[in-house]
Amino acid sequence: MWLGKFLDLEEDIEELRSKVKQEIFANITKSKLTPLEFTIIEVIFNSQALSGYDLMQALNKHFAGTWEAKSGTIYPILSKLEGNGFLKSKMVKSPIGPLRKLYTLTKAGEELLKLKVNKNYSEQLLLIENFVVELSSIYIKSHPKEDRKEISEEVQELLNRSFERIKENIPSTLKFKTKCSNCGSEIGRKVIYCPFCGVQLNQTDNDESSE
Repeated sequence: MWLGKFLDLEEDIEELRSKVKQEIFANITKSKLTPLEFTIIEVIFNSQALSGYDLMQALNKHFAGTWEAKSGTIYPILSKLEGNGFLKSKMVKSPIGPLRKLYTLTKAGEELLKLKVNKNYSEQLLLIENFVVELSSIYIKSHPKEDRKEISEEVQELLNRSFERIKENIPSTLKFKTKCSNCGSEIGRKVIYCPFCGVQLNQTDNDESSE
């Protein structure tokens, strides 16, 4: 099953080592992640902090019935990701019961995810660029030879302006911040429990506090 196949992230980690402070990766060795493990990192990143139970609910919603998250699968993965330095956890008081263990991304986990997202954007942009350039070439060659140089310069200028606008609109981060309605701390928009005060939030709270 594709969920269990490994993604080779060794080159990505080496690239990150050269871009950020060495101490961020002090506890990280060369690592391979499965698509499910990487999805867990992404889901936790989008929510900023999640308990194991809430993570399973979020994953079930993410996979929309095509796969069901079970505790016997998820908790060992959380332990592995925490041991590898991509996640960290802390116990937070719950207003409705016992302490809850909330998982958040470490700096290394955030940087790894950002790198993969930026790579995906770059790869998709390159595909679009190659396609448009190919069409432009066909368009230029459809003109008489004596007009091609002028047409080529016009097309190149148009393409440059278009791709600059696209690049300006690419988000530099996946985080969309809002504030906790209880303590006022800056949190992720999809957070279920505030990682700072532990209060349970709902979508209405997040929408109102972000305005």
